[in-house]
Amino acid sequence: MLPFTRASSSSDHFSLAKSPAFVKFTAFTLLSLSIFFLVRYFSDPFPKWSSSFSNLTTAPTKNSSADTYQPPVSPPPLPTVSLPSVAPPARPTRDFLERTGIIDENGVMVLDFIVGDYDESLLGTAVNASWGVRGADRDETRGFVKGKIGKFGVCDQSLSQYIPCLDNMQPLSQLNLSGRRCPETGKGLDCVVPRPKGYTFRVPWPKSRDEVWYSNIPHTSLVDANGGQILVSKKEKKYIFPERGMEQYLDQISTMVPEISFGKKTRVVLDIDCGVGSFGAYLAKRNVVTLSISPRKDANANQIQFALERGVSAMIAGLETHRLMFPSQAFELIHCSRCRVNWTDNGGVLLLEVNRLMRAGGYFVLALQQPADMPDKLEKEMEDLAGRLCWELVKGEGGIAIWKKPLNNSCYVNRRPTATPSLCGTDDDPDYVWYVNMKTCIARLPENGYGSNVTEWPARLKYPPDRLFSIEMDAILSRKEIYRADTNYMNDLARGYINAFHWKTLVFRNIMDMKAGYGGFGAALVDNEIDCWVMNVVPVSGPNTLPVIYDRGLIGVLHDWCEPFDTYPRSYDLLNANGLFSVEKNRCNISNIVLEMDRILRPGGRVYIRDLTPTIDEVQELTEAVGWVTFRYDDSEGPHSNWKLLTCEKRM
Repeated sequence: MLPFTRASSSSDHFSLAKSPAFVKFTAFTLLSLSIFFLVRYFSDPFPKWSSSFSNLTTAPTKNSSADTYQPPVSPPPLPTVSLPSVAPPARPTRDFLERTGIIDENGVMVLDFIVGDYDESLLGTAVNASWGVRGADRDETRGFVKGKIGKFGVCDQSLSQYIPCLDNMQPLSQLNLSGRRCPETGKGLDCVVPRPKGYTFRVPWPKSRDEVWYSNIPHTSLVDANGGQILVSKKEKKYIFPERGMEQYLDQISTMVPEISFGKKTRVVLDIDCGVGSFGAYLAKRNVVTLSISPRKDANANQIQFALERGVSAMIAGLETHRLMFPSQAFELIHCSRCRVNWTDNGGVLLLEVNRLMRAGGYFVLALQQPADMPDKLEKEMEDLAGRLCWELVKGEGGIAIWKKPLNNSCYVNRRPTATPSLCGTDDDPDYVWYVNMKTCIARLPENGYGSNVTEWPARLKYPPDRLFSIEMDAILSRKEIYRADTNYMNDLARGYINAFHWKTLVFRNIMDMKAGYGGFGAALVDNEIDCWVMNVVPVSGPNTLPVIYDRGLIGVLHDWCEPFDTYPRSYDLLNANGLFSVEKNRCNISNIVLEMDRILRPGGRVYIRDLTPTIDEVQELTEAVGWVTFRYDDSEGPHSNWKLLTCEKRM
């Protein structure tokens, strides 16, 4: 019976809820509550709408819960009063409140903000230390004013072949014709060097080994000179370079001394008084990189310009008074054919410089095409001097003499105490070459054998050389790891450039790495089979890594980018500057560097600049001022990296 009892009880409650009295009571209660809340709300002059926004930005505490929550206590309602209509109070004047932010009340960035009290000397020190001199006024040596660079003008057509440190705009009678004298600060180029009229895109390598366009080198002095037609001739619109038995000449050298082994044991060669670079042009077919050098003002003028136009690795340099800008033990073979050099003059100082440059166990090849090239007296003096240098005459036939340098100092120290030339002192650094005079002493070979124990090509390209440990730098124990990391990084960087920018279709030949480090960029191009040569430039502002570069089987030169580079205009197809400007901007006027880059870059050439973002901002403005077409990319580390890539094209 219990279920039925519960049922009837529920029915009674339901009947009560439907009664008229209950309905009236409920309606009255709801109406009263509604009126109470409406009166309370409209009596408060500060409705709390803003509390909902503030609650969104406030994070709850970890211990908050329903049990501990306490609602905020509302302030008592203010009495309702009628206020007279008055104007809002005026804002304080600027004298009363100074605006110190860089954003105004409208959210717009301003330039005339106030920073308050500060020590100007400390501010200047901090700015100079981190960014170089970037004040409102342009500094004479390093200046750059962002936003104030217009377009550089074009120089007079007479400067189309201008080499700043060799053509110093002074009367030739006041200059040593073969000397180097750079323009004074503030008197360098401030315009873009023009190209010759009719200039056209170069002939691609290897066809350029045999012919180049006449319009690109409109000078016939070499062609018109007696004997010049043996080196080069003119046919219609091109210069023609005959093979002239060069292959047979190289075969003869290899037969005379098989140990030379071009392309294996002998990888890096120096050709002195190189003519138009034919020796190096044909050695390139044998996996040998040859640095061809000749002075700027010689009897036949612009031979180096012909070599560069052909695609031969060459630069202007002469045996004069200063050491050449190459390290000791750089070359496995040094060659001189019919060179106009008196090797025994001034105590044999020029041959002593050759000895410094030659690797231990390396070869010196002197070719005399005609007996009159060296009289008997000079020939005997040459043999005597070579003997006192402990050189061994390995072979001599058919007008070719080949000497070999010793592997160590034992021969030198066992000579008579009065023998000349003497050994250089232990305080002499044979790799210290920047504006250092040649010395009439024999450069010492390292007692530890560094420089003589290089592996054969191509293994030496990747193997960490011994002279890695002789470089003056901070790291000691981790040098091999740094070297390998640099090699891997440069490989990735070069591979990215090659694939992303289609380098193999652009057919670059003459390339310069303006801050070469260990030569990793040039080594990466070899690994990726880019048929080119790279001039690895080591700035004097950093450690001298040139010995490592040469031990890897590459070529390079020491240089100060505060000065122009000794080469003809339009020498290079591609310039690579990785981290260069952020270092040199504190030493040099970077606008001069960009103008120099434009001078040595061929029309149609490319420039790749990777650097810190603030530096890229400055450099991009300058590159556009010289007329290059620029594109800016994020670094491989992503858009938030402080490094950017700026690619530039010098269009025709």
